[in-house]
Amino acid sequence: MSPYRFRPFARADLPMAARWLKSPEVARWWGDPEAELTLLSQDLDEPAMQQWIVEHRAQPFAYVQTYRAGAWPQPHLQHLPADAQMIDAFIGEPAMLGRRHGRALLSAFARRLIAAGAPAVAIDPNADNHRARRAYARAGFVGDRIVTTKEGPVVVMVFQPGRASAAPPTPEHPLR
Repeated sequence: MSPYRFRPFARADLPMAARWLKSPEVARWWGDPEAELTLLSQDLDEPAMQQWIVEHRAQPFAYVQTYRAGAWPQPHLQHLPADAQMIDAFIGEPAMLGRRHGRALLSAFARRLIAAGAPAVAIDPNADNHRARRAYARAGFVGDRIVTTKEGPVVVMVFQPGRASAAPPTPEHPLR
């Protein structure tokens, strides 16, 4: 059983998301906090986008969104099945960074998507975001080829369940 709860993102979560988007680690990779908050808000009405708040021990700490790889034209995703699920995510609470939650929540979330029928799950971090890339690799995402997109260089990483390198943290051993 996962120590994480994924609940739908709601308008009531926008103030919390605004605070998270302003944190230095999130703003560094996601961009202008106000522009990103506008997009998160608009995506609440976008049927192709699914959004969640991630909780650990009933405390919200992260944001995850998914969409089909074929939902919008993105040449760097053309090799994936159109129904593959793409993930974008960030940990918003600074105290939760560096505690192995990123790898654990993404592994749990990717497994959930596959159990729901996704033919593949992928993520495309900025090529320079080495911290995220290491967490994704430990979560079971594989890929190291850098591709150029209109947003800049990214690495398309595809989830392979048997590749996760560590068990998720547990309440008894949060840093295991």
